[in-house]
Formats: sequence, structure tokens, C-alpha cells
Amino acid sequence: MIYRFRVILDAAEDVFRDIEIQHDATFEDFHNAIIQAFGFDGMEMASFYVSNDEWDQGEEISQFDMSEGPDSIRLMNETTLDGVLSEDQLRLIYVYDFLNMWTLLVELAEIAEPIPGVMYPNLLFSHGILPDSAPDKQFEADEDEDPYGFNENDDDLDINDYDSLNFDENWN
Repeated sequence: MIYRFRVILDAAEDVFRDIEIQHDATFEDFHNAIIQAFGFDGMEMASFYVSNDEWDQGEEISQFDMSEGPDSIRLMNETTLDGVLSEDQLRLIYVYDFLNMWTLLVELAEIAEPIPGVMYPNLLFSHGILPDSAPDKQFEADEDEDPYGFNENDDDLDINDYDSLNFDENWN
């Protein structure tokens, strides 16, 4: 079987590549196909992340094992595409170069039969030119939700009023 992917640069301008690759190829093979299709030099670290329909970042499939402790992670060279992707799991996020954060959205578009005489991986279609630098990312929390529990509208909060604060000053 052949997996056909659309790999989209997460940017304002449309930049994407359609790539087909064998279903039993490793994520390292797919990584190499992506860097060639987009013209990256391949000298930076990268990771894939399993994603859902809302493009939320899930489990990492890493290029190298940088974890500490007994917990193991999936590695690109040990994990096959068909071991992660299916008709129920279609999306991945690919991050190349963690300093510049080139972020690409990857979607399995079709599962097809291989075409005799075609070498895989195969770049089917290329649209748009990669910008000189990675697009800026906006990392924002919801307006109604502050991840630290602060509320800008708490004007009546007096930090010197220890009796109203929610902690035990004699905790030790």
C-alpha cells in the first residue's frame, strides 16, 4: 500500500507538498522525503507529533532519544507509518529545526495501491516557495483563561492582606 500525504507549511502563504511513500516506511524515511521536498538542509533535529482533528499536538515520534529515565519514546527509525497512521488517525504535526520552529501540518489524504515502475517516496506535487525564515508563531492562551490563575480585573486584590490569601502561613 502507498500513503499519499499533503504536507502544509503552517504559514499565511500557501506552501505545500504532496508526497507518496510506502505504508511500511519508517518515520525517518518520511522525514527524509519531507526535507528533500521542501529543500531543508537536513542538519537540524526534527520530530513528528500525533495529532487530532483540531491539530492538537500529541505523542512525539522523535529523531533521537533525548529522554531521561525509564520512560521510552518512539523513535523515527524504529516506527513505521502504518504502526501509527490509519483511516482513524490521519494527522501529524512535523517540526523541523527547534530553534526556528518550522511547523508543518501533515495529513494522510489517501491509501492507494502502488503504481508499477514508480519509485517511492515520490513527490507528486509542489506548490509555493519556502520563505527564507520560519513563519512566526502566536502562542496565546484563551482570552477567558489564564494558565497561571491570574485575573487582570482583580483590582481589589491587596497582596499585603494575608488574611484573605488562600494559604497557610504556618505550613511548616
